[in-house]
Amino acid sequence: MGAVVILVIAALAVTVGIGIVRGVVTPTEEVVVEATPTGMSARSADLYVHVSGAVRAPGLYVLQAGSRVVDAIAAAGGFSDDADRDAVNLARTVADGEQLPVPRAGEAPPGPAGAPASADARVDLNTADASQLEELPRIGPALAERIIAWRDDNGRFTSVDDLLAVPGIGDKMLESLRDLVTV
Repeated sequence: MGAVVILVIAALAVTVGIGIVRGVVTPTEEVVVEATPTGMSARSADLYVHVSGAVRAPGLYVLQAGSRVVDAIAAAGGFSDDADRDAVNLARTVADGEQLPVPRAGEAPPGPAGAPASADARVDLNTADASQLEELPRIGPALAERIIAWRDDNGRFTSVDDLLAVPGIGDKMLESLRDLVTV
């Protein structure tokens, strides 16, 4: 009976030892989860988003890659009491360098992805959501989602010609879109 107890204790000690060794040699990555106003440390965060308008604390915030509008608004303290909450797509992924204006109730909603109204009515490939992309000729829901997926996987479009890398877009379609889109 004593030998069995010693074997069980030895097996338990080996198991604990292996766990300790694995914990020491397994690298762990520190991930910043909270959004911080600029001026604070942003070690692993990599998106800078300017939140303005009807939020409690407008400003520039550092967010994790893959963050959504809801995360940016939360970082800015949430909606103010006079915010037009229905004018903001909370589910949309934010892009690095984006300005996110939140309109007040009764204000006209901003143009595509917060761009100010201007004579340039082209669709910005780096900020457009699926519904804005679908307004382009020959772009349906499936192709709009592939454009957004390409942007999410590869980062910002650096040139309109990057559309050729999106499955389903060839030279002919690119030429028909060239004057209608921008980066």
